[in-house]
Amino acid sequence: MGFTLFYLGLIVLLPLAGLFFKSATISGEQFWSTVTDPRVVASYKLTFGASLAAATLNAVFGLVVAWVLVRYPFPGRNLVDAMVDLPFAMPTAVSGIALTAIYARNGWIGRWLEPMGITVAYTPLGIMVALTFIGLPFVVRTLQPALEDMDTEIEEAAASLGATRRQTFLRVIMPTILPALLTGFALAFARALGEYGSVVFISGNMPMKTEIVPLLIITKLEQYNYAEAAAIAVVALAASFAVLLFINLVQWWSRRYAA
Repeated sequence: MGFTLFYLGLIVLLPLAGLFFKSATISGEQFWSTVTDPRVVASYKLTFGASLAAATLNAVFGLVVAWVLVRYPFPGRNLVDAMVDLPFAMPTAVSGIALTAIYARNGWIGRWLEPMGITVAYTPLGIMVALTFIGLPFVVRTLQPALEDMDTEIEEAAASLGATRRQTFLRVIMPTILPALLTGFALAFARALGEYGSVVFISGNMPMKTEIVPLLIITKLEQYNYAEAAAIAVVALAASFAVLLFINLVQWWSRRYAA
């Protein structure tokens, strides 16, 4: 226990404490004016909104992908299973460049979306696409063990008692995998909040439109304005901690309900 607390304190708590101490070097009035600046508020809304949307999409389609990989044998399943980890292996800058090339107006997919009035690159939609791309493995890899451990005889018993496929999924399967699904959602959301490399290329980095919080922090650091960068980071950290705490409480409730 002592070694664990020491390691966590050294690796996690000490840097966070330094962040709070650095933000405290400016006055309260300056801190408030920094974090309530319209440009900063716009980056908060975009970052948290896109992260929540991407994590929600990953929760839905990640469940579908994990279900297919676990329950249905098909040719090339091992290849598809390996491709799920591709966002883990690719450098984030490479992911951002690849997504920008594909979804730009003259890209492979962007050229077909443009006539329909859908613009992905250099828009908030492009940011959500990038965050969905890097967050999908978290949901799939979290759900796969839960689905593999779930006995199919439970579903057969529900069917023998007259339950429909929908009732079996909602009342038997979903309560069992809900804790794992929430964990995957939380991991994907947390990963999206701090993502920089893959987003900075496809977003266009336009202030008040496509500027994310990590980019704004980097901009402050490049201007040697460390205190204001720390202030922005502190607010983002507090908001993300509140969201993750809520997710953990829901996860605890779902485990208690399932038990």
